[in-house]
Amino acid sequence: MNAPCVIQVINPNTSPEMTDTIGAAARAVAAPGTEILAVCSAHGAPSIEGHFDEAIATIGVLQQVKAGREAGVQGHIIACFGDPGLLAARELASAPVVGIAEAAMHTATLLATRFSIVTTLPRTLIIARHLLHQYGFERHCAALHAIDLPVLALEDGSGLAQQRVREQCLQVKQRDGSGAIVLGCGGMATLARELTQELGMPVIDGVSAAVKMIESLHCLGLQTSKHGDLDYPLTKPLSGMFGRFNS
Repeated sequence: MNAPCVIQVINPNTSPEMTDTIGAAARAVAAPGTEILAVCSAHGAPSIEGHFDEAIATIGVLQQVKAGREAGVQGHIIACFGDPGLLAARELASAPVVGIAEAAMHTATLLATRFSIVTTLPRTLIIARHLLHQYGFERHCAALHAIDLPVLALEDGSGLAQQRVREQCLQVKQRDGSGAIVLGCGGMATLARELTQELGMPVIDGVSAAVKMIESLHCLGLQTSKHGDLDYPLTKPLSGMFGRFNS
């Protein structure tokens, strides 16, 4: 019988409010006995909205993965739709590491032949396109859309960003010919269930999908492969700010 599952959910930005939102979404779907540890980066950007932000966020992700590994968690989730640092995190971790974009896209292909993505700023659409190609889902994605509001608008209490997400999802249903919608931001995580019911089609939040994937891998007794390119990083003396990764 499997031991209790402890899942570390990493918000790669520094926003405690968004970390709370992501943590709540993860706990809402976690199985009885699964513990969710929602954490955010101690250093970096308050939101991740471009390649530069992702590069900075990767270091915080790796710090949290190292801490989670030392604490003995059974899985790590990278709760940013760019999946920053995913492969590097898999090298560092023994437990499974799942990115929310990867999880949401995989889940969408199990439910529909084509899906659309709704995200925040238009500049992040190219990052989502890169991931579609990287994960092999470009032929499954009908269209990508942005609500043209920054990530932190989802946490400002006005409800404007949530309304924009709803409006965009309605347009997707009417125009794209998609069978499912992927929400392209961890801050949208709590909207998926309500939108699924309202639209009558699957609206997928990657945080929830990633939790269930980690739980499944844990039940199967599977961990990140250390045979090949995801073996632990080669031992080297790291200097400067990277010295904290020295064993």
